[in-house]
Amino acid sequence: MAAEPPVLPGADEARRWAAEELAKPEYRDAAPSWLDTLWRNFLDWLQSLDGSQGDAALVPSPVIALVIAAIIAAAVLLARPRLNARARQAKDVFERETALAAADYRNRAEAAADAGLWGDAVVDRFRAVVRSAENRTILDPQPGRTADEAAQALSVPFSGESGRLARAAATFDGIRYGNRAAGTADYQEMVALDAALDAMKPAAGSPVLQL
Repeated sequence: MAAEPPVLPGADEARRWAAEELAKPEYRDAAPSWLDTLWRNFLDWLQSLDGSQGDAALVPSPVIALVIAAIIAAAVLLARPRLNARARQAKDVFERETALAAADYRNRAEAAADAGLWGDAVVDRFRAVVRSAENRTILDPQPGRTADEAAQALSVPFSGESGRLARAAATFDGIRYGNRAAGTADYQEMVALDAALDAMKPAAGSPVLQL
């Protein structure tokens, strides 16, 4: 059976497809301002064609559809790096507006645990692990570091704890950025890891690490 030829949308349908696609929040938030202006101007031009049959006849529907497709492709290509950067920033270990010492994060974690807020307790205890390593110059402070990056970096001077570090990072991401529920066991495991690393000397010759 021969394959059916692809359906080429008319001007109205192509405009509707483009409007629905580019109205998605990820494009609106990530697209450069000049692209947004270009798109609005293009929509105004299409609206003007609707009001004049003479002008519309001069622009075939396939041409309009192809122009719209090109604009969507440009939006995707230009927005993707910004979306990737936003996704990376969304998984930072630390809140950008908060700068606390390791002891402060431990105190916050204990207070959250006493209140039964296990998710908050686990998240702050992992932050204490990373901040403690920074204070000890085992890790070089770096804005935007993710939990996975911190765990991988700490696995070099603390190779014997690489498994627990990886689990701790996964737990942090699952609770902080996912829908994972936390409990007493999660918190106690994070406390044990924090205490173990704090009492342990990094491997001899380990440089200050940054990712």
